[in-house]
Amino acid sequence: MLIIGAKGFAKEVLEVCHQNNELENLAFYDDVNNDVQKLLYDKFPIITSLEEAKNYLKNTDNRFNIGIGNPNLRKILYNKFSQIGGVFVSTIASTAVIGHYSNIIGSGSNIMQNVVITNDIVIGRGVIINQVSSIGHDVIIGDFVEICPNVSISGNCTIGENTFIGTNAVVLPKITIGKNAIIGAGSVVTKDIPDNCTAIGIPAKVIKQN
Repeated sequence: MLIIGAKGFAKEVLEVCHQNNELENLAFYDDVNNDVQKLLYDKFPIITSLEEAKNYLKNTDNRFNIGIGNPNLRKILYNKFSQIGGVFVSTIASTAVIGHYSNIIGSGSNIMQNVVITNDIVIGRGVIINQVSSIGHDVIIGDFVEICPNVSISGNCTIGENTFIGTNAVVLPKITIGKNAIIGAGSVVTKDIPDNCTAIGIPAKVIKQN
């Protein structure tokens, strides 16, 4: 599998792969940072050109996952690597607790360590649910949403695509958060949040249009 990115969140995705014993043919991609070495941790190849990535996907392993945060950037990278033959796959930590009834997890999602996902949950394509977060029953999460560590989303909520929810935020039951929204770290969302805005605080209030 090719992990897009070789710093930051990509290292956390690597740990999930390690714990799942999924290290065969693992490589990383970084064409942005000039200080990357040829190997990550002296073990995993780092690819630095799109042509080399295309060759890897064609001849070594066609799977890829995105080890970079930021909903909009993840969507761009998904399109970019799909167009050169990549197949978008999820990484799901062995320590995640996932319910057994009527759950759907979209391709390319990152379900990290100690996440709790209950039942009747729909998770879109390319979603990050980061460490120690919990998702209540009957929740719908749109494509490329990023949920930071220790977020709690209560039952019957809907989170629109490309939305970012900061660390330690709490979303109360039956809340709808729109598309392209940003919820600040530590916020408590008690009312619906519209599309294309930033909301922060306890309770969360809209402070600007994105």
